[in-house]
Parts: sequence; structure tokens; C-alpha cells
Amino acid sequence: MCAQYKTNEKPGLLLSVLKCKCTRCRRGDMYQTANPYDLKNFMKMNERCPVCGQLLDLEPGFYYGTNMISYALAFLMSIASFFLWWAIIGFSFEDNRLFWWIGINAFLLIALQPPLMRISRTVWLAFFVRYSPKWMEGDVVAVERINKEQMANW
Repeated sequence: MCAQYKTNEKPGLLLSVLKCKCTRCRRGDMYQTANPYDLKNFMKMNERCPVCGQLLDLEPGFYYGTNMISYALAFLMSIASFFLWWAIIGFSFEDNRLFWWIGINAFLLIALQPPLMRISRTVWLAFFVRYSPKWMEGDVVAVERINKEQMANW
């Protein structure tokens, strides 16, 4: 473990989720690549957190629930873009502004899908693996069951 991780300062939850950090220590990277637009490798996760050793795939099919989180994030983004468009440009049935918003919103949702998928996995893991101030002592959440042949087979 590097000296930079030996501080007792607790990293913020929101920033660590947005950066896709381990939810146990909030310091280690969950993904093997930092670039969410490396479409060949963007969802490849580390087996364990490189900082605290927390296992990141707790059981077979663990991340199936992230579809609910991803859907909620996409819905919130659409609502935010709707109100932002309404405040800046406005809506009217007399021209095509509504259809422009629909097109731009669809483009944004498609373009931001890789980071949204990664963030939804981080949020899902945060529901089950909480931050621990004793993470330096090896305080990790043990797996309930594991099947090595089926890991990352989704």
C-alpha cells in the first residue's frame, strides 16, 4: 500500500462514486482502464480493489441489478436536460424546438452511456459494501458464494 493512502481522511461518497472508486476504501480503482470510452475494455473490472483488497464481484450475477440504477440515471439526465432546455431555449408547438430537444437528449444518452454504466455499477456496489474506517486493517466484505467459472460471465 502506498503512503498516499495512509491518511485517515474519509473521501467523499459522491466524488468517489463519480470516479468509480472502491466503495470500501474509496481510493482504489474499480476498473482496469480509466477511460470509459475504450469500448473494448471499459467494463473490465479489477477482481479486487488494488488498495484495500475488497472483492468487487461478490457473487455470480451480482451486477444484474445495475440496470435499475442505469435507468434511473438516464431518466434523471433526461429530466435535467428538459428543464435546462426549457429555461434556456423554451418549448413551442409552433416550431421544431421540442424535436430538437428529443434528438439532442437521445444523442446525450447514447454518448454518456459508457460512463453511466460504470457509475451504476459503483452505486450498486455501494448498496452492499459500505465505507469502512478500518479498511487499512483488511476489513473487507466476505463473499457469500463464488463460482470462478462464472465470474464476469454476464
